[in-house]
Amino acid sequence: MHAISASLLLPLRQIGDPGFRWPLLKGSAGALLAFVALIALADWGVALLVGGEGWVAALAGLLGGALVLVSAIWLFVPVTLAIAGLFLDEVAEAVERRHYPGLPPAEGSRLHAQAWAGLVLGLKMLGLALLVMPLALLLPPVGAIAFWTLAAVSLGNGLFEGVAQRRMDVGAARTLRRRMRWPVLAIGGVLAALALLPFVNLAVPVLGTAAMTHLFHRAGATRAAVRPRAVSRGA
Repeated sequence: MHAISASLLLPLRQIGDPGFRWPLLKGSAGALLAFVALIALADWGVALLVGGEGWVAALAGLLGGALVLVSAIWLFVPVTLAIAGLFLDEVAEAVERRHYPGLPPAEGSRLHAQAWAGLVLGLKMLGLALLVMPLALLLPPVGAIAFWTLAAVSLGNGLFEGVAQRRMDVGAARTLRRRMRWPVLAIGGVLAALALLPFVNLAVPVLGTAAMTHLFHRAGATRAAVRPRAVSRGA
């Protein structure tokens, strides 16, 4: 439990660190652009389906607007995994530099293996999101629970494996994630809740990567990991 709470709180305390703030700003900007693009894409799709004039068209347009927003929120989670991958090394290095000094350079799985694993996971979560999305429209309470569950699993598994693959191969990272499934899912659940909050969700890719970096090292995941230095007492 301590490792989970520390993993979630320490990234917030590092926001003022220049080495951490820059990737946070870039990640948030990228997430904002992606969210706007998703809204535009969903709006274009709805516009093709809704036409005509009168109150029926007006009602359809109103419902279409809600559909646009729901679609953008649902599709944001797979996009978040892709955004996190762009800044994963930069964020993880900033965390390790401050809290875990003395680590050797990260030499885990090859870049193409990491990219392929991330792509497969993102596509799986995208497919599941599209399958479950009708629940959000037909049964909003059930849809909200389904969204949170899907987001918790995808963000937790995806971000942790991405961090772990910096220091071990893809198979070892997946095995470690399974062994640590409950802490990973707990942090994923918090990130999934943050993904529902406007503006806060823009920081989820970077803050989530930082949280999983802390979890990875604080759980003693590799022999290379060292105990956090005294920064943790005052950070």
